[in-house]
Amino acid sequence: MVRTETPVCDFDQAAIDFNLKGVDGNQHSLDSLKGKNGLLVMFICNHCPYVKSIIHRIIRDATELKELGMNTVAIMSNDPSDYEEDSFENMQIIAAEMKFPFPYLIDETQEAAKAYGAVCTPDFFGYNKNLGLQYRGRLDESRTEAVADAKRDLFEAMKEVAATGKGPAEQIPSMGCSIKWFD
Repeated sequence: MVRTETPVCDFDQAAIDFNLKGVDGNQHSLDSLKGKNGLLVMFICNHCPYVKSIIHRIIRDATELKELGMNTVAIMSNDPSDYEEDSFENMQIIAAEMKFPFPYLIDETQEAAKAYGAVCTPDFFGYNKNLGLQYRGRLDESRTEAVADAKRDLFEAMKEVAATGKGPAEQIPSMGCSIKWFD
């Protein structure tokens, strides 16, 4: 596990289209997922201890963001050959067990992760209704262990984006396991 931090938000960078298979068996594209106030694109996986430690809060935030017209999608881009836990079959199991309120997609070629510049899991990309990037930061101040009453950086930023179309100027990078690229 290599700990990696995300780069600084490149405000208004356009979201990149994709067409990826979800654990529901359907193909999903950027346009089909966009909410009336924007879209949160997150790169996650099943085996990462950072993701495991915050997945319940990710689900909570995605559910609450939906009420604000902000949709969420999760993309798994890791090479599953070294991490069986990240296989498509295990993605389906985790999504069902955790009752993901968002589509969980597999990026089998890793083209989506490369196009977005994703570097770690979790890596969050928050877009406004025009699909301009407004947030590239952490979920909250927790790392691999939950912090009681942690400030909800991602939720508060995306709430601001839903209301104003703009994200906060100050953002703290997300931190997680590096994406497992194909050799």
